[in-house]
Amino acid sequence: METPTNIQVIGREVAIAWSDGSESYFPMSFLRVHSPSAENKGETDIFGRKYGGADRTDFGDTEVVGWHFVGNYAVRFEFSDGHNTGIFSYAYLKELEEKL
Repeated sequence: METPTNIQVIGREVAIAWSDGSESYFPMSFLRVHSPSAENKGETDIFGRKYGGADRTDFGDTEVVGWHFVGNYAVRFEFSDGHNTGIFSYAYLKELEEKL
């Protein structure tokens, strides 16, 4: 699996350079919408019922203000609206790249 070798903010995008030489560019609001946190997406019980989750899709002015690596498998972004609980695995980031 590819791992980030560098993460930078360029304008209103987060640029990620990967260990295989590829690069990804994510609009900040796109990352905020796709945060995999329970606060954002909710949680599903064993019967398929969803609890919580904002289901909000407009984070137009939200910016990434920082990030931290989580172990050797993920990044946790900090957003200007205070959100910081979504853990973006490297595999999930590669999946998101295909949605752009």
